Amino acid sequence: MAQFDRLPAELRHWLAGAALPWSAQSALQLWRRHLRATRGDVMAARAALDRAEARLLARDAGHIWGPLHPAACPTGPATGAVAPAGPR
Repeated sequence: MAQFDRLPAELRHWLAGAALPWSAQSALQLWRRHLRATRGDVMAARAALDRAEARLLARDAGHIWGPLHPAACPTGPATGAVAPAGPR
């Protein structure tokens, strides 16, 4: 908990609404990387964290909820592929 308390306030705020249970260490590493890439633009860094989390969720959705889950990406998120629509 002490690690979390030492995180920047903007990152703690993002983590409070995150869908995944990020470790303080991995979140901080990604945060710093995106802040450098965006030249300190906090909103852009937060958007990058959102995209990173969405990629992880898409990667894992098929394994957890099955390939027909709307977030599942059967060929991997980097390809831009869209999962097939479920039964109607």
